[in-house]
Amino acid sequence: MRRWIGAALLASAMAPAVAQADAVDTLRAFVREVKTGRADFTQVVTSADGARKKTSSGQFEFQRPNRFRFAYTKPFEQLIVADGSKVWIFDADLNQASSRRAAQALGSTPAALLAGSSLDDEFVLSPLPARDGLEWALATPKAKDGPFQALRVGFKGKALTSVEITDSFGQLSVLAFSRFEGNIAVDNERFRFTPPAGADIIEQ
Repeated sequence: MRRWIGAALLASAMAPAVAQADAVDTLRAFVREVKTGRADFTQVVTSADGARKKTSSGQFEFQRPNRFRFAYTKPFEQLIVADGSKVWIFDADLNQASSRRAAQALGSTPAALLAGSSLDDEFVLSPLPARDGLEWALATPKAKDGPFQALRVGFKGKALTSVEITDSFGQLSVLAFSRFEGNIAVDNERFRFTPPAGADIIEQ
């Protein structure tokens, strides 16, 4: 393929574009074809100045459209559940639950990208160069005044592997997924939340 200089230049210019386009196609296929999923995750949040990092971990489950469950187990227990109409956040240590309508809470958020069904309505998609053994797609929220600047989604083959989120303050959150399982049977009860007796409830 490199017998001619012109052919070599053409190949080197076209090859990255082909590889990169695959990441966007993979993301679209993921949203279109993977209706349910489960994975373990580790989340590292780095401050805008890079000086502070916080690490947490737990399990993520979803069921399209707009049902998901982030169960944080370390360093403390916190639960985020979306049932399709509301998003609940429960802090076990404080025994406090807050809720917000899903239409307000989701929008152009990472959860909408991972568990939603209107990918191109909420995001502008573009390819990124391969990095760390993964193919990457960039999802830029169409909402200009939202809390997130950009989301980068990494796949290994067709498996969701990583999501990098830059918020409007320049803070970086990296979600690394492991043991991902797609199109599995997930009990609907996993996406329903009933506040425990005595919990403080905040409705937004």
